[in-house]
Amino acid sequence: MSGSLADAAPGDRLAVWAPDGFPEVRPGDDLAALVGDLLAADARASGDPLRDGDVVVVTSKVVSKAEGRVVQAADREQAITDETVRVVATRERPDGLSPLRIVENRLGLVMAAAGVDESNTPDGTVLLLPVDPDASARGLRAALRARFGLDRLGVLVTDTAGRPWRDGLTDIAIGAAGVAVVDDLRGGVDAHGRPISVTVTALADEIAAASELVRGKTAGRPVAVVRGVGRYVPAGDGPDAEGARALVRPSADDLFREGSAEAYARGFADGRAAGTPR
Repeated sequence: MSGSLADAAPGDRLAVWAPDGFPEVRPGDDLAALVGDLLAADARASGDPLRDGDVVVVTSKVVSKAEGRVVQAADREQAITDETVRVVATRERPDGLSPLRIVENRLGLVMAAAGVDESNTPDGTVLLLPVDPDASARGLRAALRARFGLDRLGVLVTDTAGRPWRDGLTDIAIGAAGVAVVDDLRGGVDAHGRPISVTVTALADEIAAASELVRGKTAGRPVAVVRGVGRYVPAGDGPDAEGARALVRPSADDLFREGSAEAYARGFADGRAAGTPR
């Protein structure tokens, strides 16, 4: 589509890398300073400093650790319950482990276990998602812009999630600052002149997924830089003041608010209630 944010210019190239050497993060650490030190060291080693139009991607795990979201929880299931706003679906596991729960959490995200993580945390603790990932992204962006003297810089905070009807996991953006999170193509036309009426591209999620390819899950590289997407990174304070929250589908538009078993049980109960003599 002509004029779309997603239209790459001839010769555009995408580069994605994740520097080694990021330290273990503890509650109260200055995360912006740690990320800035990592990127500065990488620039010295490579001779390639951070540039205008780059997007810095940081995993929610290190954001949560720095913000003190490590909580004592002998029972992870209780922590999941505490973070749950709405249960979407549950499924028993044949191995006898606690049931799998797909829920909506306090951020409006629908995901397994409310995003509560017990990997890479001390025994007897779990890690909750940041209270406000968009605010976390804005704070990181402000500090990194000031440190490196950049205007056009994007920051994403990511987490790992599954998707309906697809096996496997991918990283998604749960916090964003200074980068367009969607490209709304509706109202335009395709290459054959046909109207586009439904396509809204999740730009921030696509960038998040690209970054995970170089960060990995166990390599100890929670920070990545994505270069070549500068058309999504405007000058100044940037677009989408709502941040990644704009990617959360409103409940009124959610066609799958319940799992199939839950919907069947509710319908059966409603039918019995409607047929009960008064």
